[in-house]
Amino acid sequence: MDLNTINEVAHPTTRAQLPVWTGGDAWLAGGTWLFSEPQVHLTRLIDLTDFKWPALTIGETGLTVAATCTVAQLDALACPPEWIASPLINQCCRAFLASFKIWKTATVGGNICMSLPAGPMISLTSALDGVCTIWQADGGERKIPVADFVTGDQRNVLAPGDLLRQIDIPLAGLKRRSAFRQISLTPVGRSAALLIGSVTSEGDFVLVITAATARPVKLSFAGIPHADELRETILQRIPDGLYHTDIHGKPMWRKAMTLRLAQEIRSELQALP
Repeated sequence: MDLNTINEVAHPTTRAQLPVWTGGDAWLAGGTWLFSEPQVHLTRLIDLTDFKWPALTIGETGLTVAATCTVAQLDALACPPEWIASPLINQCCRAFLASFKIWKTATVGGNICMSLPAGPMISLTSALDGVCTIWQADGGERKIPVADFVTGDQRNVLAPGDLLRQIDIPLAGLKRRSAFRQISLTPVGRSAALLIGSVTSEGDFVLVITAATARPVKLSFAGIPHADELRETILQRIPDGLYHTDIHGKPMWRKAMTLRLAQEIRSELQALP
């Protein structure tokens, strides 16, 4: 869709060249949502592609994912064999309600910043203990876990002019035993519940609940819990008002699916060596 209110597109190549943020500005990365509907409040786009950030960097401490990394680039990553949680990358990429054309353009950062409950990049990076680096509009920088970055349906911690620079995923998260469950009302529909469980090197059980809830919910246990403990913890930690509602699923159904999928994950991880 043409955005006929735009009268300028800025192309910074360094942080120092970023223009002063004003009302009517928007960041442009993939643009798959930005150009999908009218944006009559916008007058300027700030294109991030000329920064030419490396999409993916494997380092000694983990994996760095640039905010401008596309879904296709992430899905194609050749992971070291010791990253036994790496199947989650492909599973979450395939949880998109999107065509291969969107995959080649949509960005990991864009999906996180949209902060939709069903955003699978939120699910993936939250489950792997990803940490966001935010360039603040005042010139500062801060870091925050992805699980805390999203605060609600299309809400997050970004202030006007703040920019998500990258997501850092630690090696420990990538080396965990993990289990994935996702459900939709239709075979290729938007996720109504997406849960990821993992077991840390210390034996702790971590469950991340997304899509069913308006924001990510991370639950931790000292060891794999009994079925009753897991159920009661979910019931206590997630109030009914936190379950999301839209045409892709009503809250009580999402709650029921969350309880069911959590038990499936618990059983799978308990059975693994």
